[in-house]
Amino acid sequence: MDVLIYSSQPFERPFLDAAASARGHRCQHQTLALNASTAALANGFSAVSLFVNDDGSAAVLQQLAAGGTRLLALRSAGFNHVDLNAAKALQLAVARVPAYSPYAVAEHTVGLILTLNRKLHRAFARVREQNFSLNGLLGFDLHGKTVGIIGTGQIGSVLARIMSGFGCTVLATDPIQNRDCLALGVRYVTLPELLQQSDIVSLHCPLTAATQHLINSQTLAQMKPGAMLINTGRGALIDSKAVIVAIKSGQLGALGMDVYEEEAGLFFADHSGDILTDDVLARLMTFPNVFITGHQGFFTREALQNIAETTMTNVSAFAAGTPNGNWLS
Repeated sequence: MDVLIYSSQPFERPFLDAAASARGHRCQHQTLALNASTAALANGFSAVSLFVNDDGSAAVLQQLAAGGTRLLALRSAGFNHVDLNAAKALQLAVARVPAYSPYAVAEHTVGLILTLNRKLHRAFARVREQNFSLNGLLGFDLHGKTVGIIGTGQIGSVLARIMSGFGCTVLATDPIQNRDCLALGVRYVTLPELLQQSDIVSLHCPLTAATQHLINSQTLAQMKPGAMLINTGRGALIDSKAVIVAIKSGQLGALGMDVYEEEAGLFFADHSGDILTDDVLARLMTFPNVFITGHQGFFTREALQNIAETTMTNVSAFAAGTPNGNWLS
């Protein structure tokens, strides 16, 4: 089966091509993102593959279905960018990659925590200019601190294990308590309790209508003054404008972001020669206690291979008419 790969990135193509070839499929790579203007490129393709910032809205799905598409093979665990109700009505199968490497994202989360705490980003720039002063680089011991994890699925549970290894007290909030976390001694509390007690808060819950802007002016006010906030989940879990206010007032002590609610059309591309027109992101980047990476938490060799393998396994399952556990609709 021929598969059109939207938002194809050079770093993933060898993995996708190898996984496709091993299963008798072929990839046609398209660097453009899926949207209303590019949906026609999929005409004649029974299967298309979407990345995290592709547009899976109802209007776009209608165009895909009209062109003969029957499968949306997502190269992500998240699926908030796809209108599942519209997909079902159009008889479009949707399959995702529910787990590619929880270690990749959890370890990147720890990297953000360590960078912000020990001011590694500032120290790196300073030393390159032969400035070896330690003024302004004071951090704190992670040992003995309280880390609050919002969402204890596979990634959140791996982070709980890592932070427990640092000697942290780990709190969590999730509608479903993870047995692995309970075995580690993680204590489940309400969201207000977690925010009030945690020195570090890390977001690992899915983006839904209920969790959009979960971190807002009200919840930021509930956090321990000077606490650190980390988001390697989905950008819209955070109200970025409210976060700016909290940073300016000192209520929020540090912010680490690997995702951003308006990242579509910005992340995964080189804009170094462009004028940044996103005033919110531009303001965030001016703070010395904010560290932003460009959605690279998933970016390990193991994760890319797992994403490719699972994506093409989903394509094979569709071709065989045998939906698997990765199906959403």
